[in-house]
Amino acid sequence: MKNYCYLIKFLCLKWLLIVALGLGLFTTAHAASEKSSLPPDNFLITSLKIDTPLEFCGERVPLENQEVRERLEKELLLTLWDRPQVILWLKRTRRYLPYIDEMLKKNGMPGDLKYIALAESALRPHASSQKGAMGFWQFMEQTGKQYGLSINKSVDERRSIFASTQAAVSYFNELYKKFGSWTLVAAGFNMGGGGLVADIQEQGTKDYYYLYLPLETQRYVFRVISAKLIVSNPKKYGFNLSAEDYYPPLEFDRIEINCSQETHIRLIAQAARTYFKVIKDLNPELRGYFLTEGKHTILIPKGSAPGFESRLRSLVNQSTVKPQEFKYVVKEGDTLSSIAEQFGVTSATIVTRNHLNNKSSIRAGTKLIIPPEVERVQSDSAEGKGASPIND
Repeated sequence: MKNYCYLIKFLCLKWLLIVALGLGLFTTAHAASEKSSLPPDNFLITSLKIDTPLEFCGERVPLENQEVRERLEKELLLTLWDRPQVILWLKRTRRYLPYIDEMLKKNGMPGDLKYIALAESALRPHASSQKGAMGFWQFMEQTGKQYGLSINKSVDERRSIFASTQAAVSYFNELYKKFGSWTLVAAGFNMGGGGLVADIQEQGTKDYYYLYLPLETQRYVFRVISAKLIVSNPKKYGFNLSAEDYYPPLEFDRIEINCSQETHIRLIAQAARTYFKVIKDLNPELRGYFLTEGKHTILIPKGSAPGFESRLRSLVNQSTVKPQEFKYVVKEGDTLSSIAEQFGVTSATIVTRNHLNNKSSIRAGTKLIIPPEVERVQSDSAEGKGASPIND
């Protein structure tokens, strides 16, 4: 019996040793793999060597000033460290930058301003910040409206590459008239023109590189310049993308629609012989499921414009002869769930059809549209495949 106990202890110790060794090998291999995925120090140091004079928007960057060089090196290193993110925005450049370049050139502005969009959003239409900035150029709602963008429950043009870039161009033009320096235009775009004017007056200089500004703005222009350096010569920084690696340019037909009534985007997609998602992706500024009554300019897949108008008219006419929608007046104690159960639909169907969102509360006396049976079946079928109400 005693020998048996010793045998059991020996086997347990042996098993623990095997497990410990296995974990150690795994941890070592994982650490080695993680370390090997990081850029080597000598590569990063080499990346910081800028042999030629550096300019931003035709204005010289004073790299002979050690403090300026240090600020640039910091932002360049931090950008290069997040290599997956850099790869993604590099791949997006051929999709969006040609349109920004074209609009800047048309308005007589330097092409380097396009790198501001990279620094702001990494060229993501739905990029947002905790403060409420949105879209390619990260406009706040008030500023976006000030420069002509439509922002409401049906549309948010901060997410349109065309509308938001036109707004950015207008903003750049105003800032340049005020400061006479494109470098200060970039700084003003980040912190606001009023604050920059105050700092210039207090400090007695209009040279961005010698102004003491909010720390974010002191870093901002160098982040933009870092984007310029990498996009201008990606191979130097270890990004060996082939032409096939880049995302293709946008291809679309631009059409005008005059909606005589609220029109479901599903009908737009059917008339364009494509999917709802394709229309939403081509027009990220559209919110929800419907186009409001009135005129709209939207993008549809390239080649689908011929015959689109007649197909849409036919689809809209067909949709208007469906069984009449029923309007239910909310009573005290009603909830979305109880109303949905009463009419044999899902809460999501009611939310979608009434332009609500998942946080909306309903009050007694509110009139809710209950979709007809045909529409319920279509909507419920979509939800059964994993679809959910969308507000944007």
